[in-house]
Amino acid sequence: MKLKFRTPDFIRRKGVVLSPDRMPYESALTFNAGVNRWHGGYVMLFRNDFGFSKKDYDDYYEGRIGRLPPTLNNLGLAVSSDGLHWDIRPEPVFSMSGNGIIRAYDPRITDLGGGEYGVCFAVESTAGTRGGIALTKDFEHFEVKSISVPVNRNMALFPEKIGGEYVRLERPFLTGDRNHSIWLSRSPDLVHWGESELVLACGDLPYSDLKIGPAAPPVKTPQGWLTLLHGVEVQEQPFPGWARDWKRCYYGGVMLLDPENPAKIIALAGIPLLVPEEPYEIEGYRGGVIFPGGMIAEPDGTVKIYYGAADTVECLAEAKMQDLIDFCFEHNVMK
Repeated sequence: MKLKFRTPDFIRRKGVVLSPDRMPYESALTFNAGVNRWHGGYVMLFRNDFGFSKKDYDDYYEGRIGRLPPTLNNLGLAVSSDGLHWDIRPEPVFSMSGNGIIRAYDPRITDLGGGEYGVCFAVESTAGTRGGIALTKDFEHFEVKSISVPVNRNMALFPEKIGGEYVRLERPFLTGDRNHSIWLSRSPDLVHWGESELVLACGDLPYSDLKIGPAAPPVKTPQGWLTLLHGVEVQEQPFPGWARDWKRCYYGGVMLLDPENPAKIIALAGIPLLVPEEPYEIEGYRGGVIFPGGMIAEPDGTVKIYYGAADTVECLAEAKMQDLIDFCFEHNVMK
C-alpha cells in the first residue's frame, strides 16, 4: 500500500528490538512499550497480549469459528545495557483485574527523580477505558496512585513538576466527530487531577482525520518540551494483517510545547515523523500502525524513539535532537 507521506531521511530505523517469539511465557503480541534509563542502562515495560493466535483470526474470517477468543494481557519487563539488545525477565511484572477492571496495557515510564518512576497505563474496565498512574522504584512493586473516570487513556507524565504541580498529557474521549484530542491536566499529588486544558484538537493535525493522542513522555530541551504524538488517518483499503478489515494508519508525530506552560504549542510539524513503511510496520496483527511510547535523549545528541509496530512488535528508531527540533519549526502549522 502506497501512503501519501514518507519518513524523513534523518530518521534511522534500528528495527525490531522485541517480538513475541522471544518471550519466556505465553505471548501473541509484544508492543507499545514504555522505556527509560535505569541503573546505568535501560528498562522497558511492554504490553504482552496472549490467549489467541493468527490461526484464530484466519478461522474467524473464513467462517470456521463464530467469534474470536478474548484478549488476555499483562506487562512484561526487559532490561538492556545499550538500548538495543534486551534481556527479558522470566515472568510478567504487572497485571490488573477485579473490581470492574479487566486488564491494564500500553505502559509509559517517566523518571520522576530520586529513584522513583511514574508509570502511566491504560485500563480496560466494565465501565469503559480509563487511565492509571502507578509509582515504582524496582519495577517489581507498583503503588497505584490513581485511575481516572471513563473515558480516558494515552496518559504521559512530564518528568518534572511545572509551577509546583505534576503535569500529564491525556486523551479523553469526547462527543462528536473527530473527537479524540490531546489535553493537559495538573495535580498536586498524582491522585487529584484538574485544571485541564485543550492542547491540540484532532482537526488541527493535518495528517489525522479520525483521532490523535499523546505518545512518549516529553523531553525537555532549550527550545521547549519535545513531545511525540500519534495521528490516525482512515485508508480506503485495508492493510495486510490478522485483522483483515483494518483500515486505520497510525503515524508518529512531533511538536514542541512551551517550557513554562506546556498547554501552549510552540511548533507542530504538519507532516508525520514516522510513517509505516517497513514490512514489520505494514504487516502484523494490525498493519500500518506506529505507536511511540518511549523517547530518550542521549548525551551525544541522539534521541532514541521506541514504538510499537503493527500492534505486534516493539521497534527502535534514532534521530539527532536538533533534527527533530528543526523538523518541528520547518513544518510548523501553528504559525
